[in-house]
Amino acid sequence: MNRKLFFYLLAFLPFNATAQQLLTLDSCRAMALRNNKQLSVSRVKQQVATNLRKSARTKYLPHISALGGYEWTSKEISLLSDDQKAALSHLGDGVAQKVGESATNTMGQISPSTWAALGLMGITPESLQSSLSAGLGEVQTGLNGIGNRIVDAFHTDTRNMFAGSIMLTQPIFMGGAIIAMNKMADIGEQLAANSADAKLQATLYNIDQTYWQVVSLRHKQKLAQAYLDLVQKFDGDVQKMIEEGVATRSEGLSVAVKVNEAEMMLTKVNDGLVLSKMLLCQLCGLPISEQVTLAEEEVESLDVVQQIQQVDMQQVAENRPELRQLQNMVDMSRQLTNILKAGNLPQMMLTGGYLVSNPNVFNGFQRKFAGVWNVGVMLRIPLWNWGDVMYKVRASKGATAIARLELEDAREKIELQVNQSNFRVKEANKKLEMTKANTKKADENLRMANLGFSEGVISSTTVMEAQTAWLQAQSEKIDAEIDVKLSQVNLQKALGTLQ
Repeated sequence: MNRKLFFYLLAFLPFNATAQQLLTLDSCRAMALRNNKQLSVSRVKQQVATNLRKSARTKYLPHISALGGYEWTSKEISLLSDDQKAALSHLGDGVAQKVGESATNTMGQISPSTWAALGLMGITPESLQSSLSAGLGEVQTGLNGIGNRIVDAFHTDTRNMFAGSIMLTQPIFMGGAIIAMNKMADIGEQLAANSADAKLQATLYNIDQTYWQVVSLRHKQKLAQAYLDLVQKFDGDVQKMIEEGVATRSEGLSVAVKVNEAEMMLTKVNDGLVLSKMLLCQLCGLPISEQVTLAEEEVESLDVVQQIQQVDMQQVAENRPELRQLQNMVDMSRQLTNILKAGNLPQMMLTGGYLVSNPNVFNGFQRKFAGVWNVGVMLRIPLWNWGDVMYKVRASKGATAIARLELEDAREKIELQVNQSNFRVKEANKKLEMTKANTKKADENLRMANLGFSEGVISSTTVMEAQTAWLQAQSEKIDAEIDVKLSQVNLQKALGTLQ
C-alpha cells in the first residue's frame, strides 16, 4: 500500500485528538486530509464530474418522451360551408321539386287520345298525379334524411380536443458532437481528479511547512531558555565578583543587558510558538487552544536524511497535477472545437412513436380516442449561416493554442523550479554540515571562555562574545536542520511526489 492511499485511509478513520496529545507528522497529515474543506469540495466535484460523464453516455441511447394536451376552442372546425349544409339538409326538397316539375311537363305533353287509352286501363290524370305526389313525398323525406346524415357525418365537434403521443428518438449521426461531448466529460472527470490531487499536495505541503516551523520554534525556545539560564548564571557570577571587588559595576550592567535581551528573545519565541501551534491545530481541524506536543520537539537533534534525487522531467510532467490540469484544458478545448465543427455537418435522427387523439379522423370523425404508429428519419443539413460556425471554430482553435502555450510555459517554469529545489537541497545539506562543525567549535570556545574567566585571565566581554557566538551557532544549526527538511519538502512538491 503506497503512502498516498495510506493517508487517505487515515483521513477517514475516527481520530480522538483530545486523548492523543503527542502528534507525529503522519498523524497531522491524516487529520489535515480529513478536515480540510477544500479537499471535501474536491471530492464533491469529482462526484459531480462522474455524474456528468454518466449523463453524457446516455446521449448514445434512444430517448423516450410522452406528451399530452387538451384544448378548448370557441369554434369547431367545419369542412362544409353553411350553404352546403343547407343544401344537403334539403336535398330531397330540391329533387322532389325538379321531378314534380318534370312530371307535370311530361303529363302536359300527353295527347288526349293517349289519355283516352289510359282511361280504359283506369289511369286518369288525377290518379297519376296523386300516385306521383305520394312517391315524390317518400323520395323527398328519404333524401332529406340522407343529406342530414351527411351533414352530421361532417360535424367535427373539435371545440374539445384531446391529444397525446409517445415519441422515441435515436441519434444516428450528429456530426461527431456526441462523441466529442463524451470525451469532454471524460476529460472533465480527469480534471476533477487532478484538481483534487493538486489540493491534496498543497494541503500536505502546508501541513509539513507548519509542522517543521513548530518544531523549529520549539528547539529555538529550548535554546533561548538555555541561553537565558547561561547568562543568568554568568550574571550571578559577575555580581559575586563585583561584591568581592574583582569586577566593575559596568561589567555587571553589560551582563544585565544580555540577561534582558535573552528574556526578550525567549518571550518572542514563546509567542511565535503559541501562534504556530494555533495554525497547526487549525490545519489539523483541532481547537486552536488544544495543547499538543510534536514528536520531534524534544529530540536533541533532528534525524536528517540527505536525499539527492535524479530528475526525470518526463516523470515530473506525469506527476505534477498542475501540468495534467493544463493538458486537460488543452484536450477539452480541442473537443469543444469538434463540437462546434458539428454545426456544419449533417445530422440524422431516427424517430418513432404512437400518436392518439380525440376526436380522430382515422375512421371518419369519431368522438373517441384512436391512434396510429409512426416511424421516420429526420435529416438536417446546414446550408448557409453567414460563416457563424466557421468563426466560432477559429476562435476555439485560438483558445486551444493559448492553452497549449500556457502548458509549455508551465513546463519550463516547473523545470526551473525542480532544478532550483534540487540545488537548495544540496546547499541545505552543505550548510548543515558546516553548522555542525561550527557548533562544536562554539561549544569549545564557550568552555574555554568560561574556564579562562574563572581563572581570571579572560574578561567578561570575551565570555559574552563566546556566549553570543554559541547562541548563533546553535540557532544556525537548528535553522539548517529545518532548512534540510523544508528543502526536501519543496523538492518533493516540485517533483510531484509529495504523498
